[in-house]
Amino acid sequence: MLLEGKIAVITGAGPGLGRTLAKLLRDEGAAVVVAARTAATLDQTAAEVPGVLAVPADLTSIDDVQRLAGTVIDRFGRVDVLVNAAFPGSHRKNVLDMSAGDLESWRKAVETGGYGTLLACRFIAPHMVARRSGSIVNITSMSSRLGYAGRSDYAAGKAAAHLLSHCLADELGPYGVRVNCVAPGWIASDVLEEWMRTRAAAEGVPFEEILARDVSAMALRRIATEEDVARAVVYLASDHARAVTGATIDVNGGQLFT
Repeated sequence: MLLEGKIAVITGAGPGLGRTLAKLLRDEGAAVVVAARTAATLDQTAAEVPGVLAVPADLTSIDDVQRLAGTVIDRFGRVDVLVNAAFPGSHRKNVLDMSAGDLESWRKAVETGGYGTLLACRFIAPHMVARRSGSIVNITSMSSRLGYAGRSDYAAGKAAAHLLSHCLADELGPYGVRVNCVAPGWIASDVLEEWMRTRAAAEGVPFEEILARDVSAMALRRIATEEDVARAVVYLASDHARAVTGATIDVNGGQLFT
């Protein structure tokens, strides 16, 4: 098992990718702590991934993140892996069409993606520095380098985490702490399928036509799964990547080459 004996913290461990990350890291031998804002979400994760320690935390709150770090250290004495995966869903609105409420949603999204990632690193990384060992993996996105209309909140938040990772890799490298990114493209999910079906309906064509058109733009002719993304995280978290820092692994089926 690639992570046997390691202590891993996952922020944003809600439905979908966060839960898949928790399961795979646990299956690879890590003791896993999951954090998210909503207690009900964490309860569901804990029910589906037995053995994880669930800690409710608003990742944009200094007090909450300090409490999260303290809880982990009190329980395990150290942190070996930090995976930052928290991000609210995009509401798909063009900038010039945004209402006051939309602007506030934009601010909160970018705050979660950028500032939330910063806080988790700020209060958990010192425990890695003290041991001169650790791996931080930030889940960014293809959108951190390629913006789309209506997704400026998502792109800006992910871009903040992406460049923050470069800065932290430079700052923490001398202490043996690695910082990398995994950047998914589209991930197979009910949400993605619903979006494709909406586009198909708008164009008056079958869903299968939209799916085939989208997949044909990917070199591997397949849409990545949550497990595909999680396995890239496991690699960067493991000792197999001990000489890798400041890097980004793209998991997009060849939709975007970088």
